Amino acid sequence: MNQPHLGLIVPPKAGEVPIDGQLLYGDRIRFSARGLGLGEISTRGYTEVIDSVIDKALELKEEGVGAISLMGTSLSFFRGAAFNRQLEVEMSRATELPCTTMSNAIVEGLRGLGVKRVAVATAYIDEVNVQLRRYLEQSDFEPLAIEGLSISDVQQVGQVGTQVLVDLGRRVFEARPGADGILISCGGLVTLDAVRELESMLQVPVVSSSPAGFRDLVRKAGLDARSPGNGRLFD
Repeated sequence: MNQPHLGLIVPPKAGEVPIDGQLLYGDRIRFSARGLGLGEISTRGYTEVIDSVIDKALELKEEGVGAISLMGTSLSFFRGAAFNRQLEVEMSRATELPCTTMSNAIVEGLRGLGVKRVAVATAYIDEVNVQLRRYLEQSDFEPLAIEGLSISDVQQVGQVGTQVLVDLGRRVFEARPGADGILISCGGLVTLDAVRELESMLQVPVVSSSPAGFRDLVRKAGLDARSPGNGRLFD
């Protein structure tokens, strides 16, 4: 049986496959990535690279992948829900492959777990948090509280520790009562340990960008996306 081969468009220039792919799916699935060279996590940074998404998708098609995801949450939500849909359509039209985005992934993850009122923890500066709130509201969610780590440096995001994320997740959850679950947004954050800890501590589902992005892409390719032990989304 051939190993499925899926494609990722990632923000960092190096174009490395995020660690969650291996942690979630081991050698069940092969992932290849292309990097956009995002300079900073901000509207200015996104605007500089967004027009090269289709080119990267076509490169991945040439490599033989069966489905493609734009694995940058803020890259796909910064202009709103309609733009995110348009981006997905244009990627699919250009490559003739199933395509998706990390913004689709977080929405599908939250919906699948029955989350409507959501507490939101991010890596972002305030400008990007405003864009995320708008995207979530356009997607029929009620963001109760949003707090970010005010990071705009692309490399710095991957260095954020688990305890920082757990503390932030707990803080946004407790900031306003009534949240059905928690969203941790930013594909560069390494979150699987924090997801497990928060779900155990607070007894609500937690969706985070990178794991949700991999799950959404695997599902888009028509494959089994379960990965027990990695949070409620993967059971």
